[in-house]
Amino acid sequence: MARLTAQNITKMFGTDVVLADVSFEIQDGEHIGLVGINGSGKTTLFKILTGEYDCDNGLVVTGRDTRVGYMEQHVCRDLDKSAYNEVMTVFSDLLDMEKEIEEISAALQTHPQNMDELILKQSELNDRFNAQGGLTCRSRARSTLMGLGFTEEQIGMPVGVLSGGQKAKLQLAKMLLCGANLLLLDEPTNHLDIPSVEWLEDFLRTYNGAYVVISHDRYFLDRVTGKTFEIEHNHLTVYKGNYSTYLQLKEEQRIARQRVYDNTQKEIERLEGIIEQQKRWNQERNYVTIASKQKAIDRLKATLDKPESAPDSIHFNFHASQRGGNDVLDAEGLSLSFDGRKLFENAGLRVRRQEKIFLIGPNGCGKTSLFKVLLGQYASPTGFCRFGTGIDIGYYDQLQTSLDESKTVIDEIWDSYPRMTETEVRSALAVFLFKGEDVFKPVSGLSGGERARILLLRLMLSKCNFLLLDEPTNHLDIDSCEALENALAGYDGTLLVVSHDRYLINKLADRIYYLDQNGTTEYIGNYDAYLEKRIQQEEKEQPKAAVKVNDYKLRKERESEIRKKKSALARCEKQIDETDARIEEVNASLQTPEISSDYVKTLELTEELSRLKEEADNLLTQWSDLTTWLEENTSGNG
Repeated sequence: MARLTAQNITKMFGTDVVLADVSFEIQDGEHIGLVGINGSGKTTLFKILTGEYDCDNGLVVTGRDTRVGYMEQHVCRDLDKSAYNEVMTVFSDLLDMEKEIEEISAALQTHPQNMDELILKQSELNDRFNAQGGLTCRSRARSTLMGLGFTEEQIGMPVGVLSGGQKAKLQLAKMLLCGANLLLLDEPTNHLDIPSVEWLEDFLRTYNGAYVVISHDRYFLDRVTGKTFEIEHNHLTVYKGNYSTYLQLKEEQRIARQRVYDNTQKEIERLEGIIEQQKRWNQERNYVTIASKQKAIDRLKATLDKPESAPDSIHFNFHASQRGGNDVLDAEGLSLSFDGRKLFENAGLRVRRQEKIFLIGPNGCGKTSLFKVLLGQYASPTGFCRFGTGIDIGYYDQLQTSLDESKTVIDEIWDSYPRMTETEVRSALAVFLFKGEDVFKPVSGLSGGERARILLLRLMLSKCNFLLLDEPTNHLDIDSCEALENALAGYDGTLLVVSHDRYLINKLADRIYYLDQNGTTEYIGNYDAYLEKRIQQEEKEQPKAAVKVNDYKLRKERESEIRKKKSALARCEKQIDETDARIEEVNASLQTPEISSDYVKTLELTEELSRLKEEADNLLTQWSDLTTWLEENTSGNG
């Protein structure tokens, strides 16, 4: 069943075409990735699907039962509102209805002339309020937040003090409560640390509804999508498979289109050669051949489809100006605290020449702060940090604070490298997609991605042999991330990188350090290797916990069984006493003259006596078994 259908969507901003003749269907349960360079129109498409933007041409049709939930890239605009009240905005219609019911109730207290009309309206509103879940909306909002990991304290906190990951979960809670069965997720992993991204992955992989997700996190896309939409040159193309499969299919299609184009061009050239030859012979039959070949050329040119060139992307390389020593960095026993709160302790790193090492850990664990300790910006009260000989350090700051807001793009680079000529500076900027008048843009007006490109260019020109990169793929689109990966893969210096980009870690990492409050833990290999070792560690810890649980369970079951046996023994002893007493009563009755002279009564009591003796024998056997079991299972337990 189609949850949503888009037919020939076209969207323009002024004279700029953003989307042209975009068509697709989203089926129930489909998990789709939407990719494209920054500015290609991904978020614009989402806003058309939600109705926030009108399209200039085309049609969007949602299924009868489709309910769309939209998780925007920048969420929760009222930062003073509490987390709970932000989630309750999902129920704004119900809250408005509740307020109207209260107003009607207050009006009825004054005995107005239209009382019958108000009572009828109140009754209708109450029925709708109850049917739509008005009585439970508050409890559902609270329980959903608790289920997503919010504490009671965090539920009451203003949105402005929550972390990026908590805000993302807040937006997700709103979508869950609105009953959406088609989710539109715009960069949901932004600001999330790896544990939070893994939590989101687990949620999406088990989600029964449909969703479309915009993300530059390629590892995330590989894990949560089974179909890919690509927007390129204003058009949308559908590919089966996740991100890695899409890349492969796209390359295969590009090669196939190029081959068809090249072969068609060769055929046209061959036919044109025949025409030239026929013209030289200048006979009547030659003109017939010329006309025939020209028609063939015209048909081929009519079908000739020149492959579109790839969008502009950056291509660059990092090179070190000098080799440096084999021992690049030795750090041991480092610690840091702020306002009495321990950030980390006993942190250590050992880095050797040309190694590519990644530092990971949850948000707030102190990865950036550890970098600043290494750079001498923060002082560690313990341990030591030593750099090797001939080590030049280049630092990429994820907050981009080293850029001068008052400068233009060209001045930002030229002032850092005044020995370069203007032509050299402009050529370098062109590699990072700052061409023509773009070089005179003020830094203050640049996007996060543009600022990132300037920082990378500045780093490239430094030719340092030891790069400390703090979240270098933040703000970059996928093409730029891949260009950075390729540059770092070919770098002849040494890398120490803080990143939550698992695709980048997987491609480059020789070793990984995991940082938490207790220090650093070393893992050999890339992210998949780290993940495998982490799972193995958890499995090793699990059996111990399982043994404890099983021992406890067995002990409880044994204690319960003993109690049951003791109760059964007590009942058995009581039944034995009652049976013995009845046997004595029957024997006494048989001795009386009244009974002994009555043949029928004597026969009845004799049969009862026989039955009672058999029952007594069975009870004695049962008593013996119970006593033996209890002696064997309670010995030594007091």
